[in-house]
Amino acid sequence: MTNPDLTDAVWRKSTRSDSNGGACVEVADLRDGVAVRDSKDQTGPTLAFDAQGWRTFVDSLKNN
Repeated sequence: MTNPDLTDAVWRKSTRSDSNGGACVEVADLRDGVAVRDSKDQTGPTLAFDAQGWRTFVDSLKNN
């Protein structure tokens, strides 16, 4: 997925994230996939995955 339009993206954090400003990521559902960003740097870089790439990414995190 290249350069998705994030203008209207609705970002969310895990309910397991603490409120102390720790190491959190936010995700946004996109029309063709999912975007991920650092919650402390909301204007910084994002990672964008198509649906299959997102599933592969999450599965690899669960397995490690």
